Amino acid sequence: MAVPLHQAIRVGAYVMKQHLLGRKRYPLVLMLEPLFRCNLACAGCGKIDYPAEILNQRLSVAECLEAVDECGAPVVVIAGGEPLLHKELDQVVEGIIARKKFVIVCTNALLLEKKMHLFKPSKWFSWSVHLDGDREDHDKSVCQDGVYERAVEAIRRVKQAGFRTIINSTLFDTADPERMARFFDDVMEIGVDGISVSPGYAYERAPDQQHFLNRRRTKDLFRGIFARADKSKKKWEFNQSSLFLDFLAGNQTFKCTPWGNPTRTYFGWQRPCYLLGEGYAKSFKELMEETDWDAYGTGNYEKCADCMVHSGYEATAVAEAVSKPWKAAKVALTGIRTTGDMAPDIPLTNQRPAQYVFSRHVETALEKIRAEQAGASKPPKTVVRHVAAEAGD
Repeated sequence: MAVPLHQAIRVGAYVMKQHLLGRKRYPLVLMLEPLFRCNLACAGCGKIDYPAEILNQRLSVAECLEAVDECGAPVVVIAGGEPLLHKELDQVVEGIIARKKFVIVCTNALLLEKKMHLFKPSKWFSWSVHLDGDREDHDKSVCQDGVYERAVEAIRRVKQAGFRTIINSTLFDTADPERMARFFDDVMEIGVDGISVSPGYAYERAPDQQHFLNRRRTKDLFRGIFARADKSKKKWEFNQSSLFLDFLAGNQTFKCTPWGNPTRTYFGWQRPCYLLGEGYAKSFKELMEETDWDAYGTGNYEKCADCMVHSGYEATAVAEAVSKPWKAAKVALTGIRTTGDMAPDIPLTNQRPAQYVFSRHVETALEKIRAEQAGASKPPKTVVRHVAAEAGD
């Protein structure tokens, strides 16, 4: 079981409580991005294409922990950018663990061996190392040779140090089911505690727009991968719900629940989700209460048409498993079906056309940063008078 039992019980109890209280919308995982800066420039990433002034900004420890308290989700995923570039990340993690929240730090692992001594193994803490396939596939994905080997070595080191460690893989339309199956075998041999997997989503400003998956290709790809599970050298352990994986294989019809994975960044609380930045709320309360949620999701919005990403659908699958446990039990007992008809998909006939509003919040942030920098560069009047007096002497 990739998800630890104590985590599954605690998160399950949280979801059940929300159902009993009759809450239609509630957070499951807080996506916390304390910075956008990264030490890689991956072709499929839409998170690092900002001006230098914004890439240099950081959420403070206090701001990060305030977001955790404000949101209240039982799980916090720290992403970016590269979180290990944040000089106070260890304090952020300590603060989250002190609140008895599960915290997962996503990293490309280039700084992991250097920084791991700042952290302590804990049942509340996991590393999630980014690996998009075998050596060839991953190094191509991150646009730099040698990263795969460094990441694998870092995984071995942190595992030896006693840390729970998973990998996260984003698959694009170049992924081959046979190679991905061998890759899953390899990472299980290395000793990772689980695999998180998701189809690539077409970020508007990602450098490579040609290799994102559409829905049909996603389902075919994952059916091809899961069909090879029985032939694997070692059982694959996924750090995800069985119903979400079944959804990826085309066997479930789910609607997106973007509020399940709210995102806090330097700009604020991102609307509507981790993947689309169409405005920002100043508070979590404002995000939940003033966002027009019905305007987003597959079938509602053109940008969401091909999305099957975990940040939109994992929370849906978890809620479904709690409210209809027999569905999750069936998948657990019989496995993920990889042949036969697929579940009906959501029709796109009534979706509204895409709007492109990315740049406005960037411009607003730049105006604020430059105004603050201009103000900080002016010496206080008392200092000016003092200098003038000395000059007169």
